[in-house]
Amino acid sequence: MLKTTIIGASGYTGAELALMVQKHPQLTLSGLYVSANSLDAGKSISDLHRKLAGLINEPVQPLKDIEQVAKNSDVVFLATAHEVSHDLAATFLHHGCQVFDLSGAFRVKKEGFYREFYGFEHNYENLLDISTYGLAEWNSAAIKQAQLIAVPGCYPTASQLAIKPLLEKGLVDELQWPVINATSGVSGAGRKASITNSFCEVSLQPYGVFNHRHQPEIASHLGRDVIFTPHLGNFKRGILATVTIKLAAGSTAEQVAEAFHSAYQESAAVRLLNNAMPSIQNVENTPFCDIGWKVQGEHVIVVSAIDNLLKGASSQAMQCLNIHYGFPELTALI
Repeated sequence: MLKTTIIGASGYTGAELALMVQKHPQLTLSGLYVSANSLDAGKSISDLHRKLAGLINEPVQPLKDIEQVAKNSDVVFLATAHEVSHDLAATFLHHGCQVFDLSGAFRVKKEGFYREFYGFEHNYENLLDISTYGLAEWNSAAIKQAQLIAVPGCYPTASQLAIKPLLEKGLVDELQWPVINATSGVSGAGRKASITNSFCEVSLQPYGVFNHRHQPEIASHLGRDVIFTPHLGNFKRGILATVTIKLAAGSTAEQVAEAFHSAYQESAAVRLLNNAMPSIQNVENTPFCDIGWKVQGEHVIVVSAIDNLLKGASSQAMQCLNIHYGFPELTALI
């Protein structure tokens, strides 16, 4: 049994991870931690997340002695802020822990990226060199080998799964950037209450126009620029991404369909909808990404839907763990 620790356990993704660890036949929960000054420290996780009542009653502990926690862990999930993951990862890696980081701290290796888009200087270039981007359907070989897995963001997951099959087959026009319009539920803003994620205040609206940090993450891992506009919706969870792509000259609807089927026919967590379009209702509380598309003339519209807290965060992290250790990919997820 792999001793598994969750840092940032009181948040939405932390709670989802705790439930997955509890259900996993090869993992045992070795600790739930939050920052030492967190108001959640000392409380039972089932008091913080009542859906865990009767399932997990362990207290959420303040993270004080990182070295001791590392010595008692085989696997560590960092469901923490970017700067916190940046500071913690090295210690856990030094002690031989397998680290799955759900923040953006190790997703992109590019000069000045973290200063520009995250507001801090990155001091661990060596860890950026060894980290693997955990887009499970596309990087499984590297995920099997890496000690540090940088789990992708929710918007980048929904967007890249929709675009990559067409890029890989050379079906995307070289000159016109794919246009991604994506809407997320308010749980993407985290559990901490604010005016931004209050249901009394939330109205469907775009944000981060031309400057959202997920745009360069998407572009970096696709290897080409995109236009990305995120929206906040007045619902709890889920992401729907609608991507408009100009096809390369001579591309056909049959080639588009073949690209998706060849990319995902063996993928446990991607469901292709040949004659329908995805909806959030059909993916919320599941580890799946649903993808549908329609070709007309020289354009294709691809729609993908995921649960932002699951395939966009915690279940993708667990999917990466399963890939790394050779377990069936959806173990503990369905």
